[in-house]
Amino acid sequence: MESKGCVFNIQKFSTNDGPGIRTTVFLKGCPLHCGWCSNPESQAQKPQILWDLSKCVRCQQCVQTCPQHAVQFDVESGSIRFDFKTCVGCGACVAQCPQEALTLEGEWKDVEDVVAVCLQDRIFYEGSGGGVTLSGGEPMMQPDFAAALLSRLKQEGIATAIETTGYAPSAVFNRLLPDIDLFLFDCKHYDRQKHYEATGVYNDPILQNLKTALQSGKEVIVRIPVIPGVNNQLDDAQGFCELFKTLGVKRINLLPFHQFGERKYDFLNRVYSLHGIPALHEADLEAFRAVFLKNGFDCFF
Repeated sequence: MESKGCVFNIQKFSTNDGPGIRTTVFLKGCPLHCGWCSNPESQAQKPQILWDLSKCVRCQQCVQTCPQHAVQFDVESGSIRFDFKTCVGCGACVAQCPQEALTLEGEWKDVEDVVAVCLQDRIFYEGSGGGVTLSGGEPMMQPDFAAALLSRLKQEGIATAIETTGYAPSAVFNRLLPDIDLFLFDCKHYDRQKHYEATGVYNDPILQNLKTALQSGKEVIVRIPVIPGVNNQLDDAQGFCELFKTLGVKRINLLPFHQFGERKYDFLNRVYSLHGIPALHEADLEAFRAVFLKNGFDCFF
């Protein structure tokens, strides 16, 4: 098993990633490319530079420092350009930036180092019924590291959860399954073609892995990010219901669309496709939720 994984955040005292007080470990890499992703820095499976235009004074220290020549200054636009294919995420440019306009998202960490951070809050897990959640990105994109980390946490008696897209080879999913207590399982769309249009992948392996998790007897909460223009109509809610009935889903968590990650696209010099679309709130989705309740599901925000 791999002893190192690319981690871009370890969030302590999390209360939204499973029951109780938790530590959430965010791993880089995701096979989906959802236009609404609030963590676009999680998609590449390696350390990545973010550039904050508002702080940059165009001193070009980063250009002069980069050993890979992956940073260039565009005179015409006055912008810093990063060649992310060439960049190795060494962080040399970050260290030399006088205005802290550059940040490095992602760091290679040992399993034992991550476990040590998680164990610092063991007393809070025990008192609240919490534990550790793997998130991303898609944690199953780093299967060896995820397997080793989950195994060590179970050896320590720590409850585990995973936030997953479910998009992984069945061999990987089945390998990780025994050491996961709770699945927070995202479902973006019930329709195969529309799922592809929204995420860049078909949902066949996702549904197969969801079925496997449900049949295993593990606790599974299906989470639906409700996105305007993608899956937010009442017909969409009924479509999800029809699918979930065939799979045996019981609990559904609705996640209203928000704009929290919009600025990160600027930092990555990427276009955010949902710019200007208003966020959704729980009150906006009461009729949507009512469809699930009418169909007998435990549906909540």
